[in-house]
Amino acid sequence: MQETLAEWRPAIDEAIAEVLPRDVDEAYLESYFGEPTFQYDPEGIQRALADPIWDLLDRGGKRWRAVLFLVFVEAFGEDPEEYLPYATIPEILHNGTIIVDDVEDEAEERRGEPALHHRFGRDVALNAGNAMYFIPLKIITHNPADLPSEQRLAAYEMLMHELNRTHLGQGMDICWHNEPEVRTTREQYLEMCACKTGCLGRIVARLAAIVTGQSADVEHHAAEYAETVAIAFQIADDVLDVEHSLGRAGDFGKAFGNDIREGKKTLLVLHAIEESDPADADRLAEIIAADENTDEEIDEALTLIEDSGAIEYARDRAVGLADTAKAHVDALDADPAVAAKLRSFADFVVDRDV
Repeated sequence: MQETLAEWRPAIDEAIAEVLPRDVDEAYLESYFGEPTFQYDPEGIQRALADPIWDLLDRGGKRWRAVLFLVFVEAFGEDPEEYLPYATIPEILHNGTIIVDDVEDEAEERRGEPALHHRFGRDVALNAGNAMYFIPLKIITHNPADLPSEQRLAAYEMLMHELNRTHLGQGMDICWHNEPEVRTTREQYLEMCACKTGCLGRIVARLAAIVTGQSADVEHHAAEYAETVAIAFQIADDVLDVEHSLGRAGDFGKAFGNDIREGKKTLLVLHAIEESDPADADRLAEIIAADENTDEEIDEALTLIEDSGAIEYARDRAVGLADTAKAHVDALDADPAVAAKLRSFADFVVDRDV
């Protein structure tokens, strides 16, 4: 799977540059957004949109959503290269959510460098992140695959539905982050992931099904696969944050104890609080609720999480979800080689170390 990601990444970045060039000029603005009412300021748009967006994109990222879209297209019997512009939609959306999330979480780092709001300012970061929700919709308007109007409408309606649900998930996450007490259940956390992260996965699968003209049943199973894989990916991310902070993972691109410092009620934290003795549970909840933590307190929280068995519990949940996702592959009736890629990808998201 790593090879597939590396193989497609240059083409994906090139396709993103067609949607939002690294260097903005009048010709691009007029062709993509229409003639100005008075006069555009390409320099201002360059500094406020293109520069911060490409600053983030150039830091890395796996592009797995775009690659998964292309694998689905292949599974549906079409040539992935013909649908590259559509592959950029979930990738641009995802990176837009990252920028906004980092502002809302007051994150310090992203992919090993200062979060965009620290480098460019909160106002620029928020505007750039929000723009990335809308800019990719222009791809459907530009109609690169000559989609019939009913398919374009279906794609728009799907995107609006799933993007609205991502904000339900983000709303839950923000609310829990701002509450000092820990009242969230593990099932509520998984639902938050299904909305916040899973819906971006559903966009990947449903968009591939819609633009290639698949049946409602195929679209359903593809969406269930992608949503479940995305939730497993998020849980694996939570595990990696802890393991990285314990010195057991590679360069994860986040600050030491990032999730604990941000007060996130992750699946690991919720498990540790529910399964630890009352004194340890109260202490972990106290550290998570604090506005600031010392490195010693972060270490203490990590130890409490580890001792509760939360790492093993969360990893088992992620593996179970990956197995559930693989069961949906059977219903797609895809070429065996492509089906193997989808199963391999489900394993990859929970087995990775970065």
